[in-house]
Amino acid sequence: MFALIVFMEVNKKEPINWFPSYAAHHKIPYGTYVLTEEVKELFKDTEIRRINQPPYQFLQDTTQYGTYFFVDGAINFGKEEFNELLKFVARGNDVFMSTNGATIDTLNLETKQLTTNAFNERSFYKLLNRNLDTTAYEFDKDNSKIVFSEIDTLKTTILGKLIIKNDDSVEEASGVNFIKYKHGKGQFYFHTLPLAFTNYVVLKDNNHQYVASVLSYIDESKPIFYDGYYKTGKTKITSPMHYILSSDNLRWAYYTALIGVLFFVVFKGKRTQRIIPIITPLKNQTLAFTRTIANMYFEKSEHKNIAEHKINYFLEYIRTQLHVPTTSINDEFYNFVALRSGNTLEDAQQLFKVIETIQNSQAISKEQLISLNTLIEKFKK
Repeated sequence: MFALIVFMEVNKKEPINWFPSYAAHHKIPYGTYVLTEEVKELFKDTEIRRINQPPYQFLQDTTQYGTYFFVDGAINFGKEEFNELLKFVARGNDVFMSTNGATIDTLNLETKQLTTNAFNERSFYKLLNRNLDTTAYEFDKDNSKIVFSEIDTLKTTILGKLIIKNDDSVEEASGVNFIKYKHGKGQFYFHTLPLAFTNYVVLKDNNHQYVASVLSYIDESKPIFYDGYYKTGKTKITSPMHYILSSDNLRWAYYTALIGVLFFVVFKGKRTQRIIPIITPLKNQTLAFTRTIANMYFEKSEHKNIAEHKINYFLEYIRTQLHVPTTSINDEFYNFVALRSGNTLEDAQQLFKVIETIQNSQAISKEQLISLNTLIEKFKK
């Protein structure tokens, strides 16, 4: 079963890609590979150049001379870019543009979509020049049916029209879809059916004759600049990185930044000190040990031994904290201890009287030990 599924997947017919790319290298139905090849045959003695950069950038060279050829579903020129095209045409050059929509408002041209009430619309396109083929060619695929709704009659020549018929071949509506617009010493050619130049339409029946008649308006004595930038399915990647790498200045700035980062990583890695591992310090077990020993003494009821340790620690406190020697305990000793500890003379004498009693005893009670501890802690405070 698995082998059968694999066999069927490998041998199944690939679905047709109807994406309107208008790209010259695409052989899909709505690519323009056939047009690109046929243009070479139609204009054998004419120089044809593929332009893959924006028109604004290409036309910065004012010495360019020829016909700028555009074919795409929609062309959105910037204001400055279209101004460059206007200057290009005004110098005596031509622009041929076949698109469903473009930013050409400055020429007082407006377009609209032609609609009818017919259930099934049939689109026919024909040229009006009697010196050319005036046959009405039907296009069986859906298209935008864009026509010119407003033109400048003083500068515009109508070259072709769109006719919509119903199933009974009765004309329902018609409109202008191909014009020549005079500007300066040159002219614009505006055509609103870019699908006519795609592979499917050119190879369908005798549609190539319509395409050849439309292209016959191009002056073969001038070079043809075939636009490869304004394409829905352009070959290059339209990404920020491509934009950076397409500019010499930005590209070298990017390379310089990469080299700088590489140097930073190399030298920073050598200069920076290695990470010092965190070593957990040993716990101070002195207090726990002391508590253990104290509990051991206390459980064995060695109150006298505990009291002697307590007295020795207290005498050590007097020597180190109060700085009073404990070699001889007399009235002068009591005065110094009382003054330096902030206690009264009576309190000092009472405490050392209790200490003396305990030192002279063979054993003491639990109550005596607690009383001694209370008096020592009170004296320290």
